[in-house]
Formats: sequence, C-alpha cells, structure tokens
Amino acid sequence: MGSTQIVYVFKNTSILIAFLFLGMFLRGKIPFFRKLLLPSAVIGGFILLLLGPQVWGDAAPLPIPKEYITTWAAVPGVFIVPIFAAVPLGNGWNEPEKDPSAPKEKKFKAGAPLGEALIAYACFCQAGSFQSTFGLFYNLISNKFFGTDLYNNFGYELVAGFSGGHGTAGAVGNVLMNAGVEHWELAQSVATTFATVGLIGGIVLGIAFINRASATGMTKILDKPGQIPDTVLRGYELDRSKQESLGHETTHNSSIETITAHLGLFIIITAISYWAREWCVAHNVPGFSSITVWFYGLMIMYPVNWLLKKMKLTWLFDLKLKSKITGAFSDIAITAAIASMQIKAVMAYAVPILVISAVGFVGTYFLVMRWYVWAVGKKDYPVERAIINWGFMTGVLMTGMMLLKIADPNYESPTLKDFSFAMAISSITGLFTSPIGYYYLGYKSTWDNFVYHGLWLVAYIIVGIVGHAMLKKANPEQFE
Repeated sequence: MGSTQIVYVFKNTSILIAFLFLGMFLRGKIPFFRKLLLPSAVIGGFILLLLGPQVWGDAAPLPIPKEYITTWAAVPGVFIVPIFAAVPLGNGWNEPEKDPSAPKEKKFKAGAPLGEALIAYACFCQAGSFQSTFGLFYNLISNKFFGTDLYNNFGYELVAGFSGGHGTAGAVGNVLMNAGVEHWELAQSVATTFATVGLIGGIVLGIAFINRASATGMTKILDKPGQIPDTVLRGYELDRSKQESLGHETTHNSSIETITAHLGLFIIITAISYWAREWCVAHNVPGFSSITVWFYGLMIMYPVNWLLKKMKLTWLFDLKLKSKITGAFSDIAITAAIASMQIKAVMAYAVPILVISAVGFVGTYFLVMRWYVWAVGKKDYPVERAIINWGFMTGVLMTGMMLLKIADPNYESPTLKDFSFAMAISSITGLFTSPIGYYYLGYKSTWDNFVYHGLWLVAYIIVGIVGHAMLKKANPEQFE
C-alpha cells in the first residue's frame, strides 16, 4: 500500500471520528439525547448520514465522495472481527480466591441456582428466536399473499438489530458479504435501522415498565425507581478525582507501549483469521469454508488465551484495557454503519420495518416481562430479573445494565449473578449454534431459516419450562 492509500485511510477515518466527537458534545449538551441515553456513535452517525449524499444526493451540504461511503459500509464487517476475537481473552484468568471469613451466601435447595439460570438463559434466547422467526415469517407471508418482493434474508435483521445492537449489523453484513450475497449493504442498513428503533424504544419502554411496576408494588427493592447518575446521562466526568483509570500499564514504554501490545494482539489474530478463512475457502474445507471470518477470530483466541495462561503471561494483558480498545472499534464501526446506510433503499421497506418492529416489541415484552415474571415467581425479584433481559433483547447489554441500575441501584438482587450464569451457558451453546445460524443466513432460503429458528424457539421454550419445574420443586415458597 502506497502513501496515498494510507493518507486515504486517515482522511476517511477522521471524518467518522469528527462526527463521533460531535455526537459526544451533543449528548452532553442536549437533554433529549441524554434522556434517551443515545451513544455518541449513534448521534454522530445519523448527523453525518443526514448531511451527506445518502439523503441529499449531489446537493448534499457535505459533498462526501462516494468511495468514502463505500469504505464506511465495509468498516463494520472488518472491525467486528477484532471485537469478537477479543471476547475469549481473559477467560479463566485471575479467579478470586474464596475468603473463608466472608459471610456465606444463602444456600438454595438443589436445583434452584441451575433452574434460575436456565430460566434466564431461555428467556433471552426465546426472545431472540421469536424475533428472528417472526421477521422471517413476515417475509414469507408478505411475499406469498401480498405480492411483495422482499429479499431472501429480510426480517432476520430484527434479531440482529434488537438483540445484537448496531455492532451486530456489521456482523450480518460480514456474513452476507462473505457468502457473496449482493444485497449485503442493504441488509446491513436495515439491521442498523432495527438496532436504532430497538435501542430507543427499549430504553423508553423499559423506563415506563419500571415506573409501572414500582407503582403497582412489583419491584422488591425500592418504592420508586432510582435516578441515573448525571455523569452517565452526560457521558463524561468533569471531576478529575472521580475519573476512573483506563487500566493497568503492563509494559514499560521504554520497550513497548501497553496499548501497542494489546492492539497488536488483536490485529495479529484478525489477520490470521482472514488468512485461515482464505485458505479454507481456497481448499473448500467442508464446514469451514462457509463460516464467517469473525468466528475464526473467536476460535483462534481460545487456544491463544489458554496458551497465555499456561505460559504465565496473563500479566501482559489488562482486561479493562481490552474492553476499552474493543469499545473504540465498536464506536467507529457503529458511526460508519449508520453514516453509510442506504437510506433511500431502506425507506422502501419502511412499512415492513415498522410492522415487524411493533410486533417485535410486543412479543419480546410478553416473553421477557410476562413469561419470565411467571417462571421465576413473583417473590424472587421478577421485575429486576426481567428488566435486564428486556434491555439486552431490545438494545445492548449496557441498556439492560442501565435499566437494572434504575430498578436496583445498588445491585442488591441476585439478578447479575443469575444473568452471568445464563450468559456463560449462552457462550458455550453459541459456539455451536452461531456458525450454523450464520451458515443458514448466508446460504439457505427464507423457509429454511424460518424452520431453523422456529425449532430453536420451541427448544428454548422447553428449556424454560424445565428450569421453571426445577425452581418450583426446589423453592415452592416462591410461587405461593
């Protein structure tokens, strides 16, 4: 790559970061953005989109070259690789030793902890499977009976946007691009639209649910919802004494900067992932040639993580700094995904997007805020447990954490413990279900995808019923 191409990358990326900064400024100054807790990347990305040729054409206030927008469309699919590759790093590290003098936690009867975890796991998996199944069902019915011509994958983007967030929109684009699907940019734009609808609607409706539950006495910890700290609403901390540390400096800058070491590992794993996939595709390796590239990164990092632990090199990587670096990738990817949205093409799907989103909210509400409350019993923090899943399944994990913070300001409920256990189960099962699901997305028909996700919906319902039975048998007093 010559210097001209490198300069092009800097110019291209600088525009994204400039509007990311603009989004941060507007989030801090405009109450509307603060109340919705919109990330700076979402605000900046939409402003860049609305000022560019995607909306205005040749009369755009910002005459952004077409090749810039094309590059931005590809950014999420590339940046999602190091984001996913970083996930296994740190698994099993620094496990805290148990303090024998610490007060013992409440002991449940056999079956209670696993039952609660299975219910939590089934809850968000049911919601995700419902979202994908219904989106694909709408596609089939609309094309069959109403003469529409929705593309093959349309409808799946509901779960990618609602349950995955803006970052997963890039994963969808990456999968379809690797599969040679021509409309991958449009699908990525539609997924980004669903993610925006889900994020805003999830926060607004989630706060309304908490208020209603508090008024009816369903919340177990407080009489009225807690307040979100001003620093969280603004998005920055002015008081230097309260500003948190970015992480530990594990290396000395006389040798190598700590950030260089962390970033270098992610770049190496990403490059190996691309080389590995290219080799598998070139040699037509069964199963592996159709797997998306970010899954290679995920799989490669697991043995790397194990090797680092065995070689006693875990001191080299700080897990807090890891999350900050992947967060930076995510910020830029989200801004790029929104700024490159094919807004005119998406508008042609406005009605189905609105219908699917509305049903998505309703179905997710009943599975999360109704079914879950019934499954765990009204005496065992049902609202607190449900609200984190609502935020997670309509936005991102941080949305769920924020809503839980409102309902349970000091995290007194066992919600996080059970949710973490459920996420651990999900991460294990996801190693098998994710590559199969993305294979179906890229290479199978709408009907095949509908049946596949529908079967998983049934399976998760069964898992939830089993978890409920285990919990009810162990702690019947919760349901009296």
